[in-house]
Amino acid sequence: MKSTLGTDMLLVRKRQKEKAFLVLATLAFLFSLIVLFTLIIDAFLDGLPRLNLKFLTSFPSRKPEEAGILPAMVGSIYVTVLTVLFAIPLGVGSAVYLEVYAPRNRLSAAIEASIATLGGVPSIIYGMLGLELFARVLQLGRSLLTGALTLALLVLPIVIVSTRESLRAVPQSLWEAALALGATRWQALKDQILPVAFPGILTGIILTVSRAIGEAAPLIMIGALTYVAFLPRGVLSPFTTLPIQIFNWVSRPQKAFHANAAAGIIVLLAITLSLNALSIVLRNRLEKRTPRTL
Repeated sequence: MKSTLGTDMLLVRKRQKEKAFLVLATLAFLFSLIVLFTLIIDAFLDGLPRLNLKFLTSFPSRKPEEAGILPAMVGSIYVTVLTVLFAIPLGVGSAVYLEVYAPRNRLSAAIEASIATLGGVPSIIYGMLGLELFARVLQLGRSLLTGALTLALLVLPIVIVSTRESLRAVPQSLWEAALALGATRWQALKDQILPVAFPGILTGIILTVSRAIGEAAPLIMIGALTYVAFLPRGVLSPFTTLPIQIFNWVSRPQKAFHANAAAGIIVLLAITLSLNALSIVLRNRLEKRTPRTL
């Protein structure tokens, strides 16, 4: 009788702890949403009156009412596209090798641990690496190419980890069936495994785009310009990006520049959400076309 009563008390205590944890988690979630929406609403209230076609198509100016965001917007798009072109093939190829072809030994374990560690390194460290390696050693200067290569190093661990997780999510039976029918490992990978894993890989690409387009610290470290009155003419041209332009306007004392910064935040949000929405639509279409596995 006593043992039954003690067991019931333990169950009651566990349920109380679960309810308390659920309440705390819900409050933390609601608090985060409130802070996020407060910041977004504040940015929209300050920036919407300044947001117009002239603002999107004009160059920066020392007069806030004449300043525009065109070079920063074009620079962000260029840097993001170049970053994806560098990071995705290298990251996906590295993940495929580590997951499918690499022998299971201490070297592979060390490489995997290093990749996991690099994912948590502050972005300013990548900026220092890009400054020394690309800007100085390779003498690429403060160019679009330097910025894209630096950001590619920054997002590379994200691509590798997400691709490996996508490959691991493919049922082992699909591998075994393809190999049993006489396919080589490469044929099984190319024709069966990668098509099934590609929606998950595309999710990693979405995270890559979101991370790359919002970074400012590495680009400031490599010497990206805060005032650019021209459009990039090539991959070796000086450049600026939306986060850097926003940082420049926020650091100025005039309130009119702060309104420009709020409008720039709205533009950055719109570009990021548009790219993410496009990637999500592509991923959903690929998931529908992908054959279901048992």
